[in-house]
Amino acid sequence: MNSVRFSLCKCCQFSSFSTSSSSLPWISPLEVIKANTPKADPPVETSDTCVDTRKRSKFISHGAAISLIKCEKEPQRALEIFNTVSEQKGFNHNNATYATILDKLAQYKKFEAVDAVLRQMTYETCKFHEGIFLNLMKRFSNCSLHERVLEMFHKIHPITREKPSLKAISTCLNLLIESNQVDLAQNFLKYSNQHLRLKPNTCIFNILIKHHCKRGTLESAFEVLKEMKKSLMSYPNLITYSTLIDGLCKNGRFREAIELFEEMVSKDQILPDALTYNVLIDGFCRGGKVDRAKKIMEFMKNNGCNPNVFNYTTLMNGFCKEGKLQEAKEVFDEMKNFHLKPDTVGYTTLINCFCRAGRVDEALELLKEMKERGCKADIVTFNVILGGLCREGRIEEALGMLEKLWYDGIYLNKASYRIVLNFLCQKGELEKAIELLRLMLCRGFLPHYATSNELLVRLCKAGMAEDAAIALFGLVEMGFKPESDSWALLVELICRGRKLLFAFELLDELVIKESGSIQVP
Repeated sequence: MNSVRFSLCKCCQFSSFSTSSSSLPWISPLEVIKANTPKADPPVETSDTCVDTRKRSKFISHGAAISLIKCEKEPQRALEIFNTVSEQKGFNHNNATYATILDKLAQYKKFEAVDAVLRQMTYETCKFHEGIFLNLMKRFSNCSLHERVLEMFHKIHPITREKPSLKAISTCLNLLIESNQVDLAQNFLKYSNQHLRLKPNTCIFNILIKHHCKRGTLESAFEVLKEMKKSLMSYPNLITYSTLIDGLCKNGRFREAIELFEEMVSKDQILPDALTYNVLIDGFCRGGKVDRAKKIMEFMKNNGCNPNVFNYTTLMNGFCKEGKLQEAKEVFDEMKNFHLKPDTVGYTTLINCFCRAGRVDEALELLKEMKERGCKADIVTFNVILGGLCREGRIEEALGMLEKLWYDGIYLNKASYRIVLNFLCQKGELEKAIELLRLMLCRGFLPHYATSNELLVRLCKAGMAEDAAIALFGLVEMGFKPESDSWALLVELICRGRKLLFAFELLDELVIKESGSIQVP
């Protein structure tokens, strides 16, 4: 068979399926190398060329090829590696190498290249496994290409020469349900029943129950449960009941949730795990019944199921939402007493509760404790602290934190700076607001549109025309366009000061920015 190479051709257009914004406008059709292509005369061999040839002729195994492709960040280079290793004498690609290159191409959304590789696979003699297609289905689903999810499913039989397994069916169905593609999911089920003689297992029934619970059609979900109980092959399991209990809690049907929980334990003798208990704890907390959630936690412990970090964090969050700080702190302390290590979410939950209660010093102590225990604070944690400091009027500490964290290698987001800037504007701390604006623009962050306009207006009303103009220049450079009222107020103030040249420069800057955004057809 003629050797076949996959190439990335720059002159072609993107696939209609491609959603990539990459700067490489290529696809990868197959470039067939004809056997009768004339070859150039080989160079005269010298001792140096012989040594060089021996060095370059080291055989690359399948494992080494897979490692090279996985490590390569450029999909074009990955394909070159894939092509190069196939030219070795005695080397034939197998399921693993094909799976690796397909995943790499799909990862970078080079979907026509994926199609080209799949076409070549139909001519290969090696054995392929459906795992390749399950991975591609997930990649396409992540890109919202739901029709292509089905297309990958239908390629399983022609390429693997085997019917799709129940795992493949459940994976495809679950991806469609998770993406809320109800019509596609229903048609897929009909196809599976008619052509694959599908006998649904527990996993597939659970997916259907999850679908009905998400849509709020709980009666239909319980109809599925009845069907499951009729079959020995698809009897309900812990996931089935946990999904239904979660659906009942989210619809405020707490009594029925408890009754179903009891039925699961007493009739079907299915013991709940920490996840099932968490469904109940979270449901009751969200429903404003945190005291009932605490009783569920006690019941859990009394029946030999030790709560985990997620159980404690969920209950703690419930107390925090109701403003019961002392109860939340007790749950937090109990978690540590049982030698469980609170995670970032747990710490941030309690820190937020302290900040909302005006107990910022205790929140800062918790932040210090996080560092000592090796629990890394995230951006949300720092934003909560910044908000707490600002509400307490401790603006210098907030500004100091913004300055210090940057040099400590902790890079906050634009929300972090906006929290402090909004507070400064509201309190009329204009000089500090200007300093923070300079810092934001220097670090590449643009304030919120409304805050930027508010700051300009406040500066103008305070007679700080020069500061307002400099601020506007910086904001415009970042793509900001002031409201007409803000602009008019600033120009009026500049004109009063007989600084007409300054006003014209500002106007020119705005016109340049505006015209620069217009694309000539």
